[in-house]
Amino acid sequence: MATTTQIRVRGRPAHTRGLTYLSYTPDGSKLVTVGSNNLARVYTTGSDGEPGNIDEDCPEFFTGVDSTNDFFIAGAEDGTVSKYDFDSMSFDKYLVRSSLPIRDVCISPDGKWCAVASDELVVKIVSTSDTSTIMYIRDLQKPAKHISFDPSSKYISLSCTDGLVYIYSLIDDAPELLRKIDGLIKTVDTTDEVSARIAWHPDGRAFAAPTATRDIQVMSRGDWENQRVFSNGHMGDITALAWSPNGSMLVSAGKDNRIVLWETKTQQQIASYDYANVMDFAWHPTRNLLSFTNTDGEVYIYNNFVPDANTNLVKLGKQPAPFIHDPLSEISANARRPLANGHKDIPHRDARQRSPDSIDEMLEGVMDDEDDFVEDDDGAGYALGLNGNGKRPNGDIDGPLSKRLAQTWEPQYHESFQPGSTPWRGNRKYLCLNLIGFVWTVDQDTHNTVTVEFYDHEFHRDFHFTDTFLYDKACLNESGTLFSCKADVKNLATIFYRPHETWTTRADWRTQLPKGEDVTAISLSDSFITVTTTANYIRIYTLFGIPYRVYRQKSSPTVSCASWRDYVLTLGNGPVGADGNTKLLYTIQNIKRDELCQSEDIVALPDGETVKSVFFSDNGEPCIYDSTGTLLTLLHWRTPSQASWVPLLDTKLLSRLASGRKTETYFPVAVADNKFHCIILKGGDKYPYFPRPLLSEFDFEVPISSNAKPAEGSEENENEGDELKKLEGSFVLKSILTAQQQDLIDYTNATHTERTALARMELEIDKTLLQMMAVECREGEERGMRALEMVTLLRDKTGRMIEAAGKVAERYGRTVLGDKIREVGEERLGGMEED
Repeated sequence: MATTTQIRVRGRPAHTRGLTYLSYTPDGSKLVTVGSNNLARVYTTGSDGEPGNIDEDCPEFFTGVDSTNDFFIAGAEDGTVSKYDFDSMSFDKYLVRSSLPIRDVCISPDGKWCAVASDELVVKIVSTSDTSTIMYIRDLQKPAKHISFDPSSKYISLSCTDGLVYIYSLIDDAPELLRKIDGLIKTVDTTDEVSARIAWHPDGRAFAAPTATRDIQVMSRGDWENQRVFSNGHMGDITALAWSPNGSMLVSAGKDNRIVLWETKTQQQIASYDYANVMDFAWHPTRNLLSFTNTDGEVYIYNNFVPDANTNLVKLGKQPAPFIHDPLSEISANARRPLANGHKDIPHRDARQRSPDSIDEMLEGVMDDEDDFVEDDDGAGYALGLNGNGKRPNGDIDGPLSKRLAQTWEPQYHESFQPGSTPWRGNRKYLCLNLIGFVWTVDQDTHNTVTVEFYDHEFHRDFHFTDTFLYDKACLNESGTLFSCKADVKNLATIFYRPHETWTTRADWRTQLPKGEDVTAISLSDSFITVTTTANYIRIYTLFGIPYRVYRQKSSPTVSCASWRDYVLTLGNGPVGADGNTKLLYTIQNIKRDELCQSEDIVALPDGETVKSVFFSDNGEPCIYDSTGTLLTLLHWRTPSQASWVPLLDTKLLSRLASGRKTETYFPVAVADNKFHCIILKGGDKYPYFPRPLLSEFDFEVPISSNAKPAEGSEENENEGDELKKLEGSFVLKSILTAQQQDLIDYTNATHTERTALARMELEIDKTLLQMMAVECREGEERGMRALEMVTLLRDKTGRMIEAAGKVAERYGRTVLGDKIREVGEERLGGMEED
């Protein structure tokens, strides 16, 4: 880009030749510079007069400076870090000392801490009010050249000479390593003029760093992925960079003797200026003013630095960091609607003028003597004076326009989600993950590339294609792949289905939703395609695009959906609960028979928790996985008003987590073969990333009780207790699975195989009860009543299981129990004969 034709600013000699640094106070009233002579200069913003000088106790070579409104702190090559006061324009005290030269100092935005980097392998974070309070960061391989705080003062970044960047958390007033980043910055020496400084964006969600390729890379703090790049701006190594106070612009300087001004949103160059050997930048907090220094000891105070055509960028509010896919810009379908009685932009109206025959004129003289008939004798403030219009002044009321408006409350909605998908991480995301395969997409700026891979390559072949529609949701099954994309300026929201096999030339199809309608979730079964939309419509299509049914969901906004064969399960927001969150409601409908199985029933969630995924098992049982890490299934869902959510697995109670030393979470994938299939996430991750992780599976464990730690000397009793707990859990789980199988047989055209499986499951329940009874008999005669109760739970109607129970009692010499068991058998046999 061509150099701008603005008038060239002349540098002001501030210090002798050498490295020179500067800093604005947060209020912008003063500019501090330090350099290679025994002097610190303080310039007053807006004044052309001579700067104030501080030469008391100033070392010869300063290496860094930072300031607050009351004081500034400077580091020097002699290892001292000094604090200077603005009011007295004099030295205050030494903050800390080092045995080796100081390389950088940085004050936290809240002014409470000052971080100090030196040639030592230790970074010190000193309290600015109490120099005896120091935090240390010691686990460095090489010295830190640059340090910087994020805008919230909760995180600090260290740029070390070995090319590593360390991010520490200071939330608990003790540095905790969050991330070590390799490959972001180049290796530098502490005395190099080349910069490796991390520049935090003002919104705190990302930071920028100069790379070895002379570009400026933005990285997000949430997932530590590379985001946008400011490229092709410099032909030499970068020596300085800084965000504008509102984050709308970035300025950088390089060894190519150029200053480049960038627009954050587009990463395009706004202007470039020819200035050599620039070492440090400082933006004025509010004005169109940039100051910078060079290695000649000069300071440049550049008014109207941003060209006139772009001055609107200076006046903007805080702008977002340049993400490839900004989480804040992906507006949910459940965005807050304006409240009927909420805050509104009330237009300003001048005072109402008197009209002829106004009420004031008609009552003139009647109430003159009684204007102050209410006396404020208790000082409550309700008898304040009137203004010129005869009204009480608005200024008499502290705070907002009214307490009612100040206390406006909004319910919390459940956000919509697509089961099996992940959010954008960098330029990649998973659109779908299940047991058939996975679908993922890569953002290529002008388009996306979508890849569909299968686990079983004998039946299906992987494929990929160029995606110009920018699909953001997908479903995958053995029949085909379903995609959807959001509406934008040019295109309407679109549904695209591609079958895996076809006997015609072209079988895929695409359809668009009505204008103003967007997709919130999609699902795919062997019979139908289901689409939920922002208009609260449920749109049902056949597999080849025939619109089959459209209806509006009662609970809104819609949240998600799942489908299996002819059944569709939809989720939506319902009434507000006691915790301030909307209740999540579900509906299950048989589309082909047009029957409602469950209508607007409540999803059983603890207060404040959410659903992470919803899906049908391989046997067609509805399942949800919630934010507590619990997998639940819906029992008796084919019978209206009889359904209940039953836990199958609580991942927090897994034996692999019992020691407490392992921390991990689980991303749900599917329920199949009576097992929970998931992806194990470690390191605080919430979603899987690339390369594709392996699937793990866990057997169902109904949460009956926690595993208590065994006491010393009680191993034998503990083993018996563990055995009984396992049997009890097995009994409850088998009862749940048997109930599901019974429902399947009652409501479908059951096959002989399914009926045989039910009989086998009931037999397994009886075997488990006999094992539990044997444990009770082994414990002693006093456990006889509990053992007898187990006998009454036997499901066998032939009498063989009760006979086996009697033999178990005789084996352990429980004569009385044996007699009771025979009585139970006779009563059951008699009842069956009567039936």
